[in-house]
Amino acid sequence: MDYIKVCTKDELPNNSQKVVNLDTKKIALFHYNEKISAIANACLHKAGPLGLGVVRAKYDGMYVTCPWHGWEYNIETGGAPPGYLDQQALYEVKIEGEFILISKEPIVNAHKAHHDNPLLEDLMKLKYQTSENSLNVLGISTTNMSANLPRFSTSEDALEKSLTYAQEKYGAAIKMVKLRELEFRNCEGYYSQHSHACTWPCSITQMNPHDGMTEVYESMILWADIVIVATPIRWGNASALYYKMAERLNCVQNQITISNRILVKNKLASFIITGGQDNIQQVAGQMMYFFTDLGFTFPPFSFLGWSRGWTAEDMDKNVMQFKKSQYIKRTTMEIVDNCVELLKQIKNVNSANINAPLPKPSDSLSSEIENKDMNL
Repeated sequence: MDYIKVCTKDELPNNSQKVVNLDTKKIALFHYNEKISAIANACLHKAGPLGLGVVRAKYDGMYVTCPWHGWEYNIETGGAPPGYLDQQALYEVKIEGEFILISKEPIVNAHKAHHDNPLLEDLMKLKYQTSENSLNVLGISTTNMSANLPRFSTSEDALEKSLTYAQEKYGAAIKMVKLRELEFRNCEGYYSQHSHACTWPCSITQMNPHDGMTEVYESMILWADIVIVATPIRWGNASALYYKMAERLNCVQNQITISNRILVKNKLASFIITGGQDNIQQVAGQMMYFFTDLGFTFPPFSFLGWSRGWTAEDMDKNVMQFKKSQYIKRTTMEIVDNCVELLKQIKNVNSANINAPLPKPSDSLSSEIENKDMNL
């Protein structure tokens, strides 16, 4: 068997690790408990750099945790934790004088076990539920409240009016998603490590298919033709729940960046924005910018706004006025009318001809700089 020098012993003291080059391959080299071992650097999941992971004693040995999504490998055998069948490529290590050598070929080959989850199959394979004749209207309420102390929500009430109208006037299939009823984790910033660490479906969803965003992804990306998002105004912005959802939708936009794959096809979005104080235009502008970056189209006059102004601190009267408002009754119907009318045209657009003029990794001014620890 052929061996290649990769570093000196001084470059890898006890209780340390590093990434080294083996011809065109990158190897994670470990030195723990006075023993040196080597496994392939690219995690079998999404090619995260194992050489940058944390090493701890656990299960039946010393394990490295991939810094991207938490997959674990025994640093001495390359095996997955007990109960899993994955095997990382393992290389033989030799010491010659002051040098550390690694076998040119693995002594144990890599094997990725089957991990597909039936709960995520539709998302993984993008099994769209829309058609030329479908009219599926999704409402997403982003207001928050205690289930034990329910209150009247102007944004949610307007959304319910719009959905009911879509069903009664156009025979639409309707669905309401209330974010406060879903348990889902905040975005954990995997994209900050590498663009490829942000996956579709979201990395968190792949770790836990029961995460509440699974319902949002399925409803918004696969099922809906029209999406109406309703939010209260909170200190001049959309609700915290809206932003929590928006951050988890980064995985949709990121597919354009890393794979040139547009997930949102032939869909429309409109917005309902209500609050005791004014900042409707700013909230609408931010929401429209975000949703167009996902691939949504908007009809003319694509949001409904309700506000009583800066001095209207008597919020007990807000609901009274809202319920009496002819403007609310009219505009909850009009935003649906506008969406349905434009959808007739959008359905005829060949989505394959739509390009996303967004930055790609190759557009970066630093694209030619090599990060020697990364595999991609």
